[in-house]
Amino acid sequence: MRDSIDEHIAAWSEELTDLDPVQEAIIGRIHLLARHSTQGRQHALRSSDLIMWQLKTLLMLRKVGRPYTASPSQLAAMLSLTRGAMSIRLSTLEELGLVKRAHDATDRRRVQVTLTAAGHEALDATLGAEGEAEGRMLAGLTDAEKRALADLLRKVVLRVEADTG
Repeated sequence: MRDSIDEHIAAWSEELTDLDPVQEAIIGRIHLLARHSTQGRQHALRSSDLIMWQLKTLLMLRKVGRPYTASPSQLAAMLSLTRGAMSIRLSTLEELGLVKRAHDATDRRRVQVTLTAAGHEALDATLGAEGEAEGRMLAGLTDAEKRALADLLRKVVLRVEADTG
């Protein structure tokens, strides 16, 4: 079976004599899958009425674990944002009922941001739709093949992370 990447390599092999077809096949397929993954996420976002920055903010609150609470400065650091930008985002999310801000019970000077039930629902709906799209991408693989692919990709990621520090 041939895919679009095989066709790409065949076309460019004539023009680029030093082209490594295996390397090109791997990188080309990674790019194609990344594009499809991004499209799956965009579709999931459209179906949930969230936009990307909202999803990322809700994900960070979920990532901190129960009770899904963090300070605005913690969230800003996690998302590489200024405190001012984070404040604007939190205002919007609060207006939508996806998060709530409250003063810390032990120190009233501190504010805590908490994921609301509506925030949980919006996040779960988006992640569910995104997971379904990802599942369709991997449907042609057995469980053993998925584990093998995950292990091989881990080796590539570890190398990239070691190179970039």
